[in-house]
Amino acid sequence: MAFQPIFDAVDDRVWGYEALVRGLSGEGAFEVLSKVSAEQRYRFDQDCRVKAIELASRLFPAGEDLKLSINFMPNAVYEPAACLRATLLAAARCSFPTSSIMFEFTENEEVADTAHLTNIITEYRKHGFTTAIDDFGAGHAGLGLLVEFQPDLMKIDMKLVRGIDSSPARQAVVSGVVGIAEKLGITVLAEGIETEAEFLFLKAAGIRLFQGYWFARPAFEELPRTQFQAAPDISAIAR
Repeated sequence: MAFQPIFDAVDDRVWGYEALVRGLSGEGAFEVLSKVSAEQRYRFDQDCRVKAIELASRLFPAGEDLKLSINFMPNAVYEPAACLRATLLAAARCSFPTSSIMFEFTENEEVADTAHLTNIITEYRKHGFTTAIDDFGAGHAGLGLLVEFQPDLMKIDMKLVRGIDSSPARQAVVSGVVGIAEKLGITVLAEGIETEAEFLFLKAAGIRLFQGYWFARPAFEELPRTQFQAAPDISAIAR
């Protein structure tokens, strides 16, 4: 697992870290996932969750309120309560609070049964998990998915934010998405930020949370610092 920070522009601090799967030779998530067969999908999904929690419990500084964002594959979840057992056991074993865990599912994975997805989200919320839609605006369901259920957080896809400071079309679309999210009580996160101009425009548009190379690139099994952070106090790191 590699970790990439999520920055809170209102409180001017790191809000959490997304755990990103990596291959043994540093292969990215897309390359790794392309090698996971349908038969392996459930076990792979479970192993990634457990590994992310184990690493975060060691890496997250003690006493800081940070979220651990874990990707999950809805089509790998056959029964929500049963599929959470390994996650809950890992959190208990590592003394990692479930309230600090956010599960995000990508809109790029087509979910034929939206009722099943709604059941998953409902079950996750029972245990105090935060829920999020990843890659919003670039996948299968789009706005229709928000009609069925409302997650806690929505991550706007990088294709919508790339060069937004000079793109009236992107500005109009993102403005509409932010307005819808506000009315539905959904927090918005802009991902894939690569320039200061993108960040400043989106911050002015009312977006609070940010993620992207402009803040920090993912780091393998460690927590990278953003350009806004001072050097960490090593004595405060949980062991």
